[in-house]
Amino acid sequence: MFDVLVYLYETYYRPDACPDSEALVKKLSAVGFEEEEISKALGWLTDLAEATNEFAESYPQQTAFSFGIRIYAQQEMDVLGTEAVGFLQFLESAKVIDPIQREIIIERALAVSESQVSLDKIKVIVLMVLWSQGKEPDALIFDELFSTEDESEPRLMH
Repeated sequence: MFDVLVYLYETYYRPDACPDSEALVKKLSAVGFEEEEISKALGWLTDLAEATNEFAESYPQQTAFSFGIRIYAQQEMDVLGTEAVGFLQFLESAKVIDPIQREIIIERALAVSESQVSLDKIKVIVLMVLWSQGKEPDALIFDELFSTEDESEPRLMH
């Protein structure tokens, strides 16, 4: 599923640039993705759109500018892990995501139905949430989102 999501992100500048779902399924199949993976990815994206609308309607805009601290439930910590939680806190403190986007990211990570979602997958989820909202991270954050956990060389702090 995540390979399909990354392909969509890299191929289409904005979600509205994607063809209709029938044509998109054909294109993704032609590229070589399995039907099950395509179905999971498109279902996940549909649920992302619904979650985004639900959060936008349920929470007033001032929530986006909240200065409170997010306390994670044990289930969320189990699925996300401390590294991903720290990464989300970093993105929020850098003003890349707001609290509503953070909640959407958490909701979509929990929807993956894995016992623990890797940091690489969290990064893809962050990209997809921003992409679905027509927002593009700046170059430094973009590099951070596309870096992988298993880089052979250690990263240097500047």
